[in-house]
Amino acid sequence: MSDLEIINEKFNSLKVCVIIPTYNNAGTLPGIIADVAKYTQHIIVVNDGSTDKTPQIVQSFPFVKFISYPVNVGKGWALRKAFAEATALNYDYAITIDSDGQHFAKDLPFFIEKLEETPDAIIVGSRNMEQASIPGKSSFGHKFSNFWFKVETGVNCPDTQSGFRLYPLRLLKQINFITRKYEFEIEVLVRGAWRGIAVDSVPVTVYYAPKEVRISHFRPFQDFTRVSILNTFLVIIAFAYIKPRDFFRSLFDKKKSKQMLMEQLIGLNQSDQLKSFSIGFGVFMGIVPIWGFQLIVALFFAAIFRLNKILVIIASHVSLPPMIPFIIFLSYKSGGYWMGNRNATIAFTRHISLSSISQHLEQYIYGSITLAFAAGISAGILAFILLKIFNRKAVSAF
Repeated sequence: MSDLEIINEKFNSLKVCVIIPTYNNAGTLPGIIADVAKYTQHIIVVNDGSTDKTPQIVQSFPFVKFISYPVNVGKGWALRKAFAEATALNYDYAITIDSDGQHFAKDLPFFIEKLEETPDAIIVGSRNMEQASIPGKSSFGHKFSNFWFKVETGVNCPDTQSGFRLYPLRLLKQINFITRKYEFEIEVLVRGAWRGIAVDSVPVTVYYAPKEVRISHFRPFQDFTRVSILNTFLVIIAFAYIKPRDFFRSLFDKKKSKQMLMEQLIGLNQSDQLKSFSIGFGVFMGIVPIWGFQLIVALFFAAIFRLNKILVIIASHVSLPPMIPFIIFLSYKSGGYWMGNRNATIAFTRHISLSSISQHLEQYIYGSITLAFAAGISAGILAFILLKIFNRKAVSAF
């Protein structure tokens, strides 16, 4: 049995189809279909409102499942329609490949090989973005997208903008997607990762035609704006809900919580500087005057700067209820240094609260920020000294 026959049989046994979304790519579409057909005839072409000869081209390949609608909606909508059709046809996986000649069917076996290793993953075809033919806007968008994907999910993906991908259709069925254009390929990755779907990659070849003959439907300003807006919403959701959800879920998973405590609290692979900074930052966040949002903001920046999250959370609890009157009083007193002749005095009692100093809230805000910085720096320095002493004793014990 030849290599092509083996791959063809694997497409059959693994229930994999190839989806080709297309919009006015009549010049390259026949070659793409013919090349893919060497590996499998399980092909779905989606005509996203093309005004050229796309229907006639697809009709010349009778084995191709053809989806067509008259008005161009966007690549995301085309993929969503194709996913629904592929699921109805009982496929378990779909490989998407662009119709503009940028991708090569010869890379399809790489996806099948990786699928056999990781059957429940979204597999992204990672392009070599260092080659000379890559347009500058694509290179910038590639780095921009990869960065925000890591922020939103904590997952590394080498090429979040590649349209050459394998999707596990069964795992995507329960997600109600909202985007319809190019930004869909960001949404599906992020929301898939949030659902616990692994994201893997394989290296693929890419070809960008010379600028004068290249056909691209990507509109830099409009589409980049759409992607930016989507990323803004995804970041908000990630830090307001997803990351706290995952954190608290891990606390109730005995195996994960034990591992997390080892990694975060003990921090065997973390430097004393990082641990002491995490403690100092936690104390700062526990005092800074954003009551009700301190933990969310602390977790946000702890994730951004890769701090020890457990130490940040523990240290931020410096503002436990018994400590609140003391912290408010010290904040109020510290603010007096900034108020000059407007400095107001207040007596310390166990019942002191924000409402009791509401008439001089400006003084409290100035003072709480001052106290937050002073206490955070002091706690960080003290933690660093104690960690050094502890480590020195631990080494001498051996």
